[in-house]
Amino acid sequence: MRVGLNLIYLVPGETGGMEVVARELIPELRRVNPRLELTAFVNREAAEAAEGPWLDEIPHVVVPVHARRRVEWVRGEQQLLPRLARRHGIEVLHSLASTAPGWGAFRRVVTIHDLIYRIHPEAHAGVLTLGMRVLVGLAARRSHRVITDSRSTRDDLVRLLSVPPDRIDVVPLGVRALDRGAPTPERLLRSRYELGDRPIVLSVSARRPHKNLLRLLDAVNAIPPDERPMMVVPGYPTWHERELRSRAAELGLQGDVRFVSWVPDADLEGLYQASRCFVFPSLYEGFGLPVLEAMQRGLPVACSDRASLPEIAGDAALLFDPENTTAITAAIGRLLSDDELCLRLAAAGRRRAAGFTWERTARETLAAYERAVA
Repeated sequence: MRVGLNLIYLVPGETGGMEVVARELIPELRRVNPRLELTAFVNREAAEAAEGPWLDEIPHVVVPVHARRRVEWVRGEQQLLPRLARRHGIEVLHSLASTAPGWGAFRRVVTIHDLIYRIHPEAHAGVLTLGMRVLVGLAARRSHRVITDSRSTRDDLVRLLSVPPDRIDVVPLGVRALDRGAPTPERLLRSRYELGDRPIVLSVSARRPHKNLLRLLDAVNAIPPDERPMMVVPGYPTWHERELRSRAAELGLQGDVRFVSWVPDADLEGLYQASRCFVFPSLYEGFGLPVLEAMQRGLPVACSDRASLPEIAGDAALLFDPENTTAITAAIGRLLSDDELCLRLAAAGRRRAAGFTWERTARETLAAYERAVA
């Protein structure tokens, strides 16, 4: 089978979780089915980066657009890609980032990771939300198979976009193997990020409104100062960060919260090891990979009970109502004070995360290709 991967969206280092999916899925697809003929369709930025499995491990075709310009991204996907895919004999075109060409002489598969643009439109700028309404809807209607990361997103697709359930394949993502080298020592991390000697509560999260970090700040503020942990929030900055920092200043939490940009892998691994627990208060996730990554490392997790998160966490996390600040405070307090609970959640989390592998993702993705052809 000749499969094309639509990676026109992918700007290395700037695409977040959807870049992780491409990096992990491509080599695993090749390993699971060595006879699969894969071709990556990439933008100019990805081609110029000269690194990545879409260049190193499989043939690639450059679609002559700059994906940082959204108009060019759309033009490349809707006008140029179908012709290029036909020219290269593609039988199945898999679009990995929720949008896809609406036509072409091949079977079309699209992965729609979430419908956040519909459920929490404040997460995007206005024009982007409007564009996603048009493009994701087109992809959902015109693709032969739709892949989602969770049953929760499948249900959203049925409810909001009227996609027939029998055209949807639920394919959970995997968790990357722990092979990132030696973590930064805790003493050095505490000095580097000015963490003092208090217990650390970690929350890896982008600064976007639906991540619910404003309520997390309120929850931390409700903890008595002499019992308050150090909250560390690594993640890429957005327009929302100014509001978060302003709220922290209003509450007098400048000494209790550290907003740090994406950190080196060694530092992030060190933070996982040094932290007492992981808290994830998001209002909406299509999958919730940060929760699994914390579980994989044996960190006790407390997370929101919304969207896909209960499905992903199972009974291996302490769940709370993310719109109830008192509930968030109580969950943090339990993880700080209850050693027995932490040990139980750490062990359950490792078991839970072990079931989410990229091999499984690749095999179930291949099955979706077969259904598209059939």
